[in-house]
Amino acid sequence: MDDASAVTSACQDAEILHWIPFVPRPYSRADADLYIGSCLASGDERRPFAIVERESGTLAGSIDMGVNSHQYRGHIGYWVAAPARGRGICTRALRLLARWALDELELQRLELIADPDNVGSQRVAEKVGFHREGILRAHLRHPDGRIRDSVMFSLLPGELRD
Repeated sequence: MDDASAVTSACQDAEILHWIPFVPRPYSRADADLYIGSCLASGDERRPFAIVERESGTLAGSIDMGVNSHQYRGHIGYWVAAPARGRGICTRALRLLARWALDELELQRLELIADPDNVGSQRVAEKVGFHREGILRAHLRHPDGRIRDSVMFSLLPGELRD
C-alpha cells in the first residue's frame, strides 16, 4: 500500500489513460488503493508485480500476469510511468516475468495485447521474443465509447530472447 501515491500520480499520465481503457478516469487515491488491494489479495490466477527503479527503489510501473484456469497459459499486461519510459525498464521486467512463467511455472504460452497504434508497447514485446499473431477486431471498448482493435502477441517455450 506504500506505493498508492506513486500509482495515483502515474495514472494521471495521458499516455496510460490513452492506451489502457480500463484505468478509471479521473484516477483517484481510492482507485489506487483498490488496485493495490486487489493485487495483494489475488490468488494463483493472477500474478501482479511492481516495477521499481533498481537504484532508488521508486515505482516505475506495473506488470501483471493472469493465468488461465487450466494453468498452461498466461496473459500479461504492463504500464510504465512517464519518467521511466525509454530506458528498457519495461523490457527487462517483461523478460524476467516471461522467464519465470516459462521456466518456473512451466506455462506453455504467454500472450499480451497492444493497441495497433501503441508502437512502444509492441516494441517491448518484440524485443523479448513475442511474435505478432494478428489483429483482434473490435476487441476493446474505451471509456469515450470507441471500440478499438488489439494486436495479439504470443511467446512459447524456447522463444525468449535474452
